[in-house]
Amino acid sequence: MKNRNYLAPLFMGIVLLLVSGILFSQNTSKDSYQPQLGQAGKDVIWYPTPKALVDTMIEMAKLTPADYLVDLGSGDGRIVIAAAKRGIRAEGVEFNPDMVEYSKRIAAREGVADKTNFVKADFYEYDFSKATVITMFLLPEINRKLRPQLLELKPGTRIITNSFSMQDWPYDEMRIIEDESITWNLAYLWIVPAKVEGNWKCNEGQLKLIQNYQTVSGTLKKGVRYFDISEGKLEGDIFSFTCNEVNYRCRVDKNSMNGTSRKGGVSEPWTASRLQ
Repeated sequence: MKNRNYLAPLFMGIVLLLVSGILFSQNTSKDSYQPQLGQAGKDVIWYPTPKALVDTMIEMAKLTPADYLVDLGSGDGRIVIAAAKRGIRAEGVEFNPDMVEYSKRIAAREGVADKTNFVKADFYEYDFSKATVITMFLLPEINRKLRPQLLELKPGTRIITNSFSMQDWPYDEMRIIEDESITWNLAYLWIVPAKVEGNWKCNEGQLKLIQNYQTVSGTLKKGVRYFDISEGKLEGDIFSFTCNEVNYRCRVDKNSMNGTSRKGGVSEPWTASRLQ
C-alpha cells in the first residue's frame, strides 16, 4: 500500500509534464508557422504581392488619415501593415487562421498592432461596408462574384487589385511596374460611382440618365426639345457631363445633385432632384 501511495503523485507528475510538453509544442508550432509560397487556400493559391506593387497600390489609393483600408484575402498581412505604417487604420480578412495569427505577429513586430486588425473570416460573408479603400489579389471569377457588394459601397470608395480586372467594369486607372523580375506587376484602380440612373428634374427641365458603371449617357428635355448628353462621367460622387454646349459638374447625394453649369466662361448654380 505504501508503494502505491508513493507512485500516485509520481504518476500525476509525469502526466502533467506530458500535457505541458504537448501544449508547449503546440504553442511553439503556432509561433514558428511560416507561410509557404504557392500554398493552397480556400479560393486561391497564396502568392504574396511584391513590395513594389504594394507601394504602387497604396499610392494609387491616395490614402488620407480618415481612410479605413480592408484587404480581402490578406495573406501574410503585408498590404495592411504597409498601410498602417503610413498612419492608416487597416484590416485584413483572411480565411486561414494560421495566416491571421502570423499577420498579427508581424504587425506587432513592426510596431503597428494598434492600427491593424486581422480577422479569420470568409470575405464573401464578411461586412466590409465601412471600408473607404479595398485591396485584393484574387482571381477574376472571385472579383466578379464580389462586384455586386463592391458597387454597393459608399461612392468614392477606392478598389485596387493586383493583376486581375473586374471584367466589364472598366478600370479608372492602371499602372505597370517596369521590372522583369516581378511576375505580378499590374495594379488596377476603380472608384465606386454614385447611382444616377433614372429621371431627374433640373433647372432647365428634365434629365433622363442611363448609367453603365462610371459612364453616363442620356437626354435633357427642355420644353418640347431633347438634347443628348455627352462626356457623362462619374468619379465617386462627382458627376460631370456636357449638353447643348453647357458643361455641368455637380456632387451627387442620393436623390439630389448640387453644382454648377458653365457656358462661355459664365458659371451658374445648378441643382437636380430625382423623380420617383
